[in-house]
Amino acid sequence: MKLLKLRWTPLYFTSERIHLFSRNLSLERIVSSHIRKPEYYYRFRYPGNTMGVSDIKNALQIEAIRVSCKMAGQVLEACSQLIKAGTTTDEIDAFVHDQIISGGGYPSPLRYAGFPKSVCTSINNVACHGIPDATQLADGDIINVDVTVFLNGYHGDSSKTFLVGNVDDLGVFLVKSAEECLQNCIKICKPGTPFSAIGRYITDFCNIKKLNVIPAFAGHGIGKSFHEPPEILHFYNSEPGLMRAGMIFTIEPILSLGKPAVRVMEDGWTAVSVDGLRSAQFEHTILITKHGNEVLTNVN
Repeated sequence: MKLLKLRWTPLYFTSERIHLFSRNLSLERIVSSHIRKPEYYYRFRYPGNTMGVSDIKNALQIEAIRVSCKMAGQVLEACSQLIKAGTTTDEIDAFVHDQIISGGGYPSPLRYAGFPKSVCTSINNVACHGIPDATQLADGDIINVDVTVFLNGYHGDSSKTFLVGNVDDLGVFLVKSAEECLQNCIKICKPGTPFSAIGRYITDFCNIKKLNVIPAFAGHGIGKSFHEPPEILHFYNSEPGLMRAGMIFTIEPILSLGKPAVRVMEDGWTAVSVDGLRSAQFEHTILITKHGNEVLTNVN
């Protein structure tokens, strides 16, 4: 894949990748039999495609997605109690998994195109898709936790970058800027706004802040599928398409202190900055309404 999140191309789907998928199933956390699961839980599926015509959700679909988004936002906020030096990313994964399962949902990342865990945890120079393991958080780290919930047949997606203890001024600036960028992107979302306005705003914002956006990953429509149209590019572009009431999609720019280039590690998922510098990301799922927008993953 182009390293666009919407294409989710972990290891180019070689036979070795599918073997890795099968092996990881024996290592994953338990999902209760009564939990409704997506199709990819039962057999390997290629990632969703965001190309094509954007779907307009009806009132029943919107309400179902609103519920899954609410759970995703609440679980993400609850993770704050674990964000401290000494916590392992596996502990975060276990917490997220248990919170979602206990609420009757399914952690969307688990088995999605072979992903082996229930949440993505990306520390410092990991741009996104970090796989939880025994790594311990250290004082001064920044970590993005990306929570997606599948509930009653629909997905909801949210992420946040947390500060671990005493983060240096540059790290704090990066994280605050990434959050500000997302919030400002949301403000321009309403019927009739071009999707390209999001990428144009992010580019201008980064130029002012002396940051870079990582262009390899994008926002995406969401609903019955984890990734579906529309495609939300986070860099300056002239792609066609206008926002319409009833559309639901994520905005999730990754801002970097360094250059925008990333590479994917041998695990097929973990995307790290080539220059080793830190990045930060925030994500919300947005509903376009008749008069503006609603942030479905807000917990306030």
